[in-house]
Amino acid sequence: MVLGMADVSPYAGNGLTPLSWAAKGGHEAVVKMLLERGDVNPNTADKDGRTSLYIAACEGHDGVVEMLLERGDINPNIVNRNGQTALLRAIIEGHEGVVEILLERADVNPNTTDNNNQAPLREALWMEHEAVAELLSERRDVIHPLDGDEHPTFSSPEPSDPDQRASKRIRRF
Repeated sequence: MVLGMADVSPYAGNGLTPLSWAAKGGHEAVVKMLLERGDVNPNTADKDGRTSLYIAACEGHDGVVEMLLERGDINPNIVNRNGQTALLRAIIEGHEGVVEILLERADVNPNTTDNNNQAPLREALWMEHEAVAELLSERRDVIHPLDGDEHPTFSSPEPSDPDQRASKRIRRF
């Protein structure tokens, strides 16, 4: 098959595109090649609402996530049928590198809750991904779960010492 003639549309069965398949496998060279084509939409979702970015984030493929985010037309806040973004899925899976890459972008919403109203920081704490929770806590726009509920929460102490203020702690109930 000649590359210029390749079918880049979704497959009929599950809706995955060749870009999604490449992202799932972490095949950076294939992802790069497909992204260079003018007819590939990186925001195309499968039947479950999973985009190539979501799939790469879920699998923990840092390099693929970076390549996808370099595209000016990528939307990092698309949700799947469960209401999960690429960020939330990477948090659930504990992929610290992917979370860090996603959080570097100002247009990534770190507070999008899923269909069960689970917020990214709450999920990081619930899954005991402390390093991921720390990354989230460094973003000033992250909404912190309230203390006193049945899930673990994050609290930011307010000491007067700037060095202590920079450090965060995680408290579990």
